[in-house]
Amino acid sequence: MNRKDEISGALTAVREQIPTHATLIVVTKTFPISDVEILYELGERNFGENRDEEGAMKSAALKDDAVWHFQGGIQSKKIRSIVGWADLIHSLDDLSHARKIDVAARELGKRQEVLVQINLDPGNENRSGIESDNLLTFASEILQLENLDLKGVMGVAPLGVEPGPSFALLEERSKELRNLKGDATYISAGMSGDFRVALRYGATHIRIGSSILGSR
Repeated sequence: MNRKDEISGALTAVREQIPTHATLIVVTKTFPISDVEILYELGERNFGENRDEEGAMKSAALKDDAVWHFQGGIQSKKIRSIVGWADLIHSLDDLSHARKIDVAARELGKRQEVLVQINLDPGNENRSGIESDNLLTFASEILQLENLDLKGVMGVAPLGVEPGPSFALLEERSKELRNLKGDATYISAGMSGDFRVALRYGATHIRIGSSILGSR
């Protein structure tokens, strides 16, 4: 089986499990541009990257109708570059970064769509995101920045435990955010191992890599 057939079969199998109201994002980090081009040929338009260098390079290789999602940790020195190629930043959890994104977006003549990352695993010091109880305060600050468009929330469930309670919390916080900004409806949650659970809790954007492209 060649690579295109391999990806096509896996992509079809995943698509069949995702309802039409949810957006599949294929996480292409560490995979070559050739895989991204195959995905594009197969009709995929949403791609996720965790590193600025890879995202900038791969986004330049595809047509403008591709939609690029940045979902990695944000570094201040990379912000202007990220804003240059990312259509949606999933991982905003720092007000100083938000202000720098606002400046970069203004300079680049765009309104940057962002999601607030909520820490669903607060006992894990390696997990990014704001405390869930701080969402409305944080979001209120974001809404003061005219070049940012807050679209919703993102979260990563803890490893090794049932993800349902974490996704339920994310869904609840999403509802609270919508009371503050009615069109902030995005819930970015669920990866290869838990996306079916995330969908039960209102996920609108599913981030899947290994189930489509294989192990890294």
